[in-house]
Amino acid sequence: MSDDSSARIVTGLRAWIAQAAPGAQVPSNRALMARYGASPVTVQKAMRTLGALGLVESRPGVGTFVRAVRTARPLDYGWQTAALGAPRARIPTLSTPLRSSSPDAIGLHAGYPDRTLLPERLVRAALTRAARGATALVRSDAAGLPELRAWFAAELAEATPVGVTPPAARDVVIVPGSQSGLSSIFRALAGPGRPVLLESPTYWGAILAAAKAGVRAVPVPSGPDGPDPAELARAFTETGARLLYAQPNYANPTGAQWSHERGDQVLDVVRANGAFLVEDDWAHDFGIDTTARPLAALDDTGHVVYLRSLTKSVSPAVRVAAVIARGPSRDRILADHGAEAMYVSDLLQAAALDVVTQRGWLTHLRTLAQQLRARRDLLIDSITEHVPEAQLDHVPRGGLHLWARLPDGTDLDRLARDCETDGVLIAPGAEWFPAEPAGPYIRLNYTGPSPERFPDGAHVIGRALARQA
Repeated sequence: MSDDSSARIVTGLRAWIAQAAPGAQVPSNRALMARYGASPVTVQKAMRTLGALGLVESRPGVGTFVRAVRTARPLDYGWQTAALGAPRARIPTLSTPLRSSSPDAIGLHAGYPDRTLLPERLVRAALTRAARGATALVRSDAAGLPELRAWFAAELAEATPVGVTPPAARDVVIVPGSQSGLSSIFRALAGPGRPVLLESPTYWGAILAAAKAGVRAVPVPSGPDGPDPAELARAFTETGARLLYAQPNYANPTGAQWSHERGDQVLDVVRANGAFLVEDDWAHDFGIDTTARPLAALDDTGHVVYLRSLTKSVSPAVRVAAVIARGPSRDRILADHGAEAMYVSDLLQAAALDVVTQRGWLTHLRTLAQQLRARRDLLIDSITEHVPEAQLDHVPRGGLHLWARLPDGTDLDRLARDCETDGVLIAPGAEWFPAEPAGPYIRLNYTGPSPERFPDGAHVIGRALARQA
């Protein structure tokens, strides 16, 4: 029976429904088959069409009925304001880097690399093997898969110089992504109302984790070389803080990498104040002109809490990260993590371990560095040509982003809207400042899709900026 037969049934029943009372039972399929000489498939197709139009509703085992008309009315949730009370911490709305973009847009806003930069073959094979093994059906130890913990410890141990005791597998706690790890660290080592020093600008996720944990974020100015040791010492003294969050390697958003000297100076300040340095080595695998140099490898006294994620470099679908801490701090972080997330999926842990222990992993990283360099340089050239007003403080030696300052007085929200209207997504820089922004900045991701469109994207930014002149 053709689609025309189904359409005849729909037309006939719509006329009948218009005269029927809400809740009236629709003639049975058998009756409709006899009336219209239609097959069961044609009748069922007509009923699905009427259901999609909201005209009928099926009740399994009873029949099909005319749907009652629901009067549209505004919904009032005002009672929840009194029930919930004022929030203890103001959690920002969804960050710009997490927004998805249409396939046609030029996405310079994202915080993750394009899938063409991921070890796709290794990941697919690893997930298949993990799904076939016992890890697909068992619960993990709260601290994580022993073999994966040992791998994280061994990686950091390779960077540990002679005379410093390397970390052990027992010092490692596996967490479901660095964001979860940050939340546990802030809660376990600081706690609600306590001050935590953050580089400014810094990773927006750290600002969010601090707000969620209820700690008091205290900004410490940081530039291409990292925070000034004297300013850092003053901040510790004035606030009484015992925690500093920082990204010494390829900082998000600036791309800064601390020198050996600056790292030693910061460690001295942290130790002198009896404090912790939370080292977020988020871009460990994204070196371009240099390699990551973890400060945690220089410390065996428990002052550095090391956070190392595989989510961005392996796959965003494999949310696996590690916290390496020594002494009671590790036990407190593990206790908080266990209460918050219980454990990380063994299947994801096994897949992550499989990927990073394959011979192809190191080959992938070498190729990745070459790809990142080409993309970074192309975006820099594009911005230099089409947005000459933008100032790049330095060329990042690794990571995923450029951090560009625009002329004073630039309306970043308007710029972002105008660019989006023309098919380009950018990330206004205000989200990366724990307090007031130090200026009008934008963060641009050079690892997004379609790098050949970077010049077009830069041209749109330059044109939108010119309209504000």
